[in-house]
Amino acid sequence: MNSLLAKLGQDPKRSLSIFLRGLGLFILGLSFIAIGYFNHHLWQIIGLIIITFACLIAAWGYLGIFVNRWFNILNKRKANNKK
Repeated sequence: MNSLLAKLGQDPKRSLSIFLRGLGLFILGLSFIAIGYFNHHLWQIIGLIIITFACLIAAWGYLGIFVNRWFNILNKRKANNKK
């Protein structure tokens, strides 16, 4: 399990950039939904599709950030137990 955690959380800066891309796409999807509110409803469908992908991308980035922090906590606890 430690090797999986190390692999997922190996680059927190990259995970943050993935999360921010997902957040940006989420905002773009919300913009399409707002455009669809005032114009044709197909813009809202496009916005929902974009939001779906944005949530998946942001979740992947957040998972990397979370795993990195969790892996660091586990390693500090093991180091304290050895002392």
